[in-house]
Formats: sequence, structure tokens, C-alpha cells
Amino acid sequence: MSPAVKWDRLVRYVSAKDGKVRYGDPIVSDEKPDIDALALKGGLKVKVLEGSHPMSAEATGDEDEVKQLLGPLAPTDVPIIRCIGLNYTTHILETGFDIPKNPTLFMKTRQAVADTRQPVPIPKLGQPKLDYEGELTVVIGKDCKNVSEDEALDYVAGYVSSNDVSCRDWQMEKEKAGMLPQFSFSKSFDKYAPLGPCIASTKLLGDGSNLRMKTYVNGELRQDISTSDLCFGVKKLVSFLSTGQTLEAGSLIMTGTPGGVGIGMKPPKFLQDGDEVVVEIEGIGKVVNTMKFE
Repeated sequence: MSPAVKWDRLVRYVSAKDGKVRYGDPIVSDEKPDIDALALKGGLKVKVLEGSHPMSAEATGDEDEVKQLLGPLAPTDVPIIRCIGLNYTTHILETGFDIPKNPTLFMKTRQAVADTRQPVPIPKLGQPKLDYEGELTVVIGKDCKNVSEDEALDYVAGYVSSNDVSCRDWQMEKEKAGMLPQFSFSKSFDKYAPLGPCIASTKLLGDGSNLRMKTYVNGELRQDISTSDLCFGVKKLVSFLSTGQTLEAGSLIMTGTPGGVGIGMKPPKFLQDGDEVVVEIEGIGKVVNTMKFE
């Protein structure tokens, strides 16, 4: 496997030196650092990265200090977001569905990309049945098409923690969604795909398997699973989704969510104004956002 990028971890941040937004590779000693906590504490140092795109960025030899940590990618860095539905085996079985033969795909626009620790604006029509979905997201590092599973990781930059914010009534209720479940509209409002705190490269996390993922709502653990339970893993997804179509550098693949979402609880527990959602994945760190009703 040849790495698709020349950095270990990529963060996007506001510089403590001059207030400019830059990309950097955090200077850390721990194997699994808490980037979010280090940034909040202050004094987090980075190797400055520059390039025409974050996926092609290289170290300049300069160092900088983080004033504010942003999401690792801006909307302009992301051509499109591909999302996979029902992809954790235990969750599929508990819902009563058969194990699928192929992944189920829907899309979000890049305007859904949001920074960590940024409020997520919830429009009025999205407020009644607002839900969270903690997900491992794959970041494509180089353009690719018709990729085999064996070569898939050559085109993966790394992984980021994410939340597939969802509007359940507009997703599934016939009166609003129509005759069939409607995913894209109900999940593609602005900033409905928060990312953070960094992109951890395949050099660190390989194929993204066996990583522990936890989702908390106001400190309450709601989801807790290993990515080894994914029905379709990273290699399969990259290969399948690149069949006949180009996956551009910076594209995201949200790999699906496990059980524990609000709509699945009895009674359902939907998100309210001001609720904080934390999605934390081993080796990557946590993305933290509050819901802000408009």
C-alpha cells in the first residue's frame, strides 16, 4: 500500500500567530491523542501544511500554534458526500432486515460539511424528529475509478469522526417523504455533516477496522460499537462506489450508523434545542456539536 497523502493527521485551524485559517499536522507524542482536548487546553502545535488541496498538502518545515480548531475540511474541499444506509450487521439483524448483497447509497451535498464545536442550525421543519447518527467517514485522497478491493486503500487519505444529522419525519413518514423513504433531502440541510477533530491517515489506522466508536448525547452513552461490525468495510465500499464513476479527492464516504439512534428507542428520544452530540472514534478523536433550533 502506498499512502495517498504525506501527513499523518490533518487538522484545519485558526492560527494563534496571525489569525489565518491553515492546515496542519498536529505535533503529538501519544499514539491516540485527544486532539479536541489538546486544542481546548491551548498550546497545541502543528507542522504547517500547504498545497493546492488538503489531500496534496505537504509540510513546509514551519510550525504554528492552534488558536481554534475547526473541522478538518471546509465545504469547498469536499466535492460530494456519499452515504451508506444500514451497514452495521448487528443493527441490520435487530431491525429484521436481511443482510444486503450490496451497499445502499444516498447523497449529501458539500454544504452539509460543518466544523467541530460549531452549532448545527436546525430549520423549523427539521425540529420535530431530529436525530443523530455517529459514523466513521472515509476521506478519498486521490481521484479513482473502477478500483479493486486490493488497491482501494491506495486512494484513501484516512478517516474522520462524523455525525449524520437526520430529520426522521421527512426521511420516512409517507405524508412528508412520499411513497418511498427519502434520505437525501432529510439529511442534507446546511451543516448536517459535522466532521472532526482531524483526519487520521491510513498510515495510522490501516483499513479502519476494529475501531471503537461511541456516541453521547448530553453525556449519555447512546451508541457503542466496533467498526469491525461493518457489513461492508472500507475496501469494499471504495471499490463498489468507484465502479463506473470517479471518486474525486476530498470526497467523503459516510459508512453508516449502528443501533442506538434516537428513533429506535422506546419511546423515541429525539434531539432538542441545545443538545450536545459527541461522536468519538478510537484513533481519530471526537467531533462535538450542539443543536441550534432556528
